[in-house]
Amino acid sequence: MSAELLRTIPEIRSRLAEVRRSGCTVGFVPTMGALHAAHGALIRRAWEESDFVVVSVFVNPTQFDRGEDFDRYPRTLPADVEFCAALDVDIVFAPDAKEMYAEPHLTLVEVSSLSERLCGEFRPGHFRGVATVVAKLLNIVQPDSAYFGEKDAQQLAIVRKMVTDLNVPVTIVPVATVREPDGLAMSSRNRRLDAGERRIAPTLYRALQAAARRVASGATSPEEVRSAAMAVLGSEDAIRVEYLEIVNPERMQPVERIDGPVRIAAAVWIGATRLIDNVLCQPPA
Repeated sequence: MSAELLRTIPEIRSRLAEVRRSGCTVGFVPTMGALHAAHGALIRRAWEESDFVVVSVFVNPTQFDRGEDFDRYPRTLPADVEFCAALDVDIVFAPDAKEMYAEPHLTLVEVSSLSERLCGEFRPGHFRGVATVVAKLLNIVQPDSAYFGEKDAQQLAIVRKMVTDLNVPVTIVPVATVREPDGLAMSSRNRRLDAGERRIAPTLYRALQAAARRVASGATSPEEVRSAAMAVLGSEDAIRVEYLEIVNPERMQPVERIDGPVRIAAAVWIGATRLIDNVLCQPPA
């Protein structure tokens, strides 16, 4: 089975109108392409809960805070279409920037508070770009459910809040982080790592695990938990920590005391590659 490739908004709206008239539910997986096994997990989850699956492939220029990062982002549409076809995806929606952002594009979506810390602090405008493009895609596809990975926990929280605040009739479904055998969270950015960098990259997850063990053992001090993670990261000189925070899972704001579920989130640089990861922790009862 081949996936149907559509490039324009009128095309996909017309096609999905037919699908809805037939009574099918639509599951949607928004991506920026360079698809891998973690995207496959999103697609498989969509198939478990939907009659018809749409995957978008769009490298969104408005969410990149650095032009060189946008330029370097892999574009592998033919391989992505093949990947989707192998998983029986019905439609691959792959618009270009002119299709998504008619000139002049003056409307932006911003979710305040949730976007201020963590990645939002170090990537100005990033989550405004994310919220805007996700709002547009949800408006175009109008799915019953949309699927997002928990690796991008802050993005997930922002999308959930946006959908709630704007009364968008879609269910946002989180899907657990997919990891390599050594623990590294799967990401399109991993392909930028050279052999030496790839060897040390799992240190990030080991650091988060060390912090999670402190939470599980009853530590209530965020600084104690953070120190456990930083000690692991400090074992590799090539790792530069951008942030490591213990936050409320819904508000994405740092906590002063660990007395309920927390998310330990981090961003690090290894060479010229930025990696993010997080784990959700529950203190003992």
